[in-house]
Amino acid sequence: MKALAAAYEAQTGHRVLVSSASSGKLFAQIQQGAPFHLFFSADEDKPKALEQSRHAVDGSRFTYAKGTLALWSRDKNVDSGALQALAKDHTLRVALANPTLAPYGLAAQQVLEGAGLAHTRQQWVIGENVAQSFQFAYTGNVAFAVVSLAQAREVAGHYWLPPQHDYQPILQQAVLLRSAENNVAATGFVAFVQSPVLRERFHAWGYEVPTP
Repeated sequence: MKALAAAYEAQTGHRVLVSSASSGKLFAQIQQGAPFHLFFSADEDKPKALEQSRHAVDGSRFTYAKGTLALWSRDKNVDSGALQALAKDHTLRVALANPTLAPYGLAAQQVLEGAGLAHTRQQWVIGENVAQSFQFAYTGNVAFAVVSLAQAREVAGHYWLPPQHDYQPILQQAVLLRSAENNVAATGFVAFVQSPVLRERFHAWGYEVPTP
């Protein structure tokens, strides 16, 4: 989002202020009247709920990316057996985002439970969001982190992609909020994000981009 904002500012002269947190926390803030104009979520449920509750402009919701889950480690080789190592070595820890607040955390929980690792819950380190979970592994506080492929590609390390059928699709949607219905800068940013050039950048970052 920082890269998107910087590119849009350079192209238009509009200023974009970014507030980052878990999707659940931002969703709650919007419901409580936070002065945001756009909401970019890591799921589809929360933007849809805002549209239904009249917090968002009808028909403005769109999927800007489809996320992919990755198991990342700074200094351990990661493969399909890495998760099962949790059951064999109780000193290992894996970080994931809070499943109740972050869509990537929910997907990570689905992968772990689907692999028969629900009993290793005491070894799960829960971050507030997927960025914090990544930091836990990056700083060496945990052996692994279940994060987004986009994060895994950003820095040196090792990662493995759990089969996508092991978790619900991570369709990331955005919505224009009521406060920005007639805001030229906000509506322009929506169009900017959906442009062909930006679609290519999303692919390069590690996201799938659904056809409009």
